[in-house]
Amino acid sequence: MNMRLEKDSMGELEVPSNALYGGNTRRAQLNFPISNLRFGRSFIKSLGLIKQSAAETNLNLNLLDKKLADTIIESAQEVIDGDHDKSFVVDIFQTGSGTSTNMNVNEVISNVSISKLGGEIGSRDPIHPNDHVNKGQSSNDVIPTAIHIAAAISIKDDLLPSMKILESSLEKKSKEFWEIVKTGRTHLQDATPIRLGQEFKGYSGQLKNAIRKIEYALDELSVLALGGTAVGTGIGMDPEFCGQVIKRIGQKTGIDFKETDNHFQSQSTIDGIVSASGNVRSYAVSLMKIANDIRWLGSGPRAGIGEIALPEVQPGSSIMPGKVNPVIAESITMICAQVMGNDQTVSIAGQSGNFELNVMMPVAAHNLLESIEILSSGSKNFSEQCIEGLIATTKGPQMVNQGLAICTALAPKIGYDKAAYIAHKASESGETIKEVALRETNLSSSELDEILEPLSMTEPK
Repeated sequence: MNMRLEKDSMGELEVPSNALYGGNTRRAQLNFPISNLRFGRSFIKSLGLIKQSAAETNLNLNLLDKKLADTIIESAQEVIDGDHDKSFVVDIFQTGSGTSTNMNVNEVISNVSISKLGGEIGSRDPIHPNDHVNKGQSSNDVIPTAIHIAAAISIKDDLLPSMKILESSLEKKSKEFWEIVKTGRTHLQDATPIRLGQEFKGYSGQLKNAIRKIEYALDELSVLALGGTAVGTGIGMDPEFCGQVIKRIGQKTGIDFKETDNHFQSQSTIDGIVSASGNVRSYAVSLMKIANDIRWLGSGPRAGIGEIALPEVQPGSSIMPGKVNPVIAESITMICAQVMGNDQTVSIAGQSGNFELNVMMPVAAHNLLESIEILSSGSKNFSEQCIEGLIATTKGPQMVNQGLAICTALAPKIGYDKAAYIAHKASESGETIKEVALRETNLSSSELDEILEPLSMTEPK
């Protein structure tokens, strides 16, 4: 491998000759050969937005030469567009402040800019990664800001739209299944009748609640730490810098970002990230419940519950011909499990601040952004590949009159103990509740038909 020799504040270091990153990034590569995990597109894009908006602001404040600023702005746009993603090589498990990644971005933008101006890559001349690209910033306020921006954009553009698609699908099925009566279940045991549509109304309600929580998370993430620089005091920053940068980022993203009113809190903690992750986890908990219910309702088809038929999307067994499994729902449960685990990591990261800085920001960023990404794609896929194709079978209605819990409707007429006696007798004999009640009560067949009519049990009367 051809190498070039660079010099930084720590001395000389060899860097691959064709690399757009520089010595700081190379040191991080050598220091953290930990995993194959790297920051994804959303995070790198957010860092590009910060660097571009910072250069625009520094130009406006006459803190950067126009030629230099314009070149940085152009180079940052290439980072935003993903043109240099292969140059962002720092492992997730790095310095807790994320300084290595911030410098990775600074160096790439610096070298791309130098190349545009006809200079020598790695020379830091005429555009320096710290003095020009990072001007008015510190890793300590840039990284938490980038996490908030990346998560907010992903929630706005991906997660919320996917959740709304799924909510709409569940609401549609609720209406479609409204007239279908089936046996309710509590403790996995037969309970009083319920409409299949009511069951799905519960699922759509879970999505509505989850959407509200995710919208709240978006609001929390709109508060940015930028402007505190090293420890929250704003040292090395023009007083007008932060407000102008945040305004520009808001215009570019369509999100109403605002500066924190307490830089010391925003940089010493990742409370907003922890809170957002918790709300994302809450959605995963709801989604796992829905997915597991769908699996149970479609189980069988002959030896299980079998009240709905799931779309057949692929063969289910390498040895059992004709077997079809609820693979889309299973995929969702694995996504939800991953999100719950990610949230635990974020929670631990949130505890790992000492004095003026949290030192687990990279891993918190990775886990939160992964959770948002997989829930976004998973929710949409669940809707399109599973929920939209659900069909109600005849098994649910057929089993209602065979059920024992319909004796609940008898209790107001004959008393709890007598109704329980009839249920036990029916269970022992294999008869229906009506058949035993005809023998054990003075109620007529027509009276029992009226009392035991399943649909009448699905609402107050």
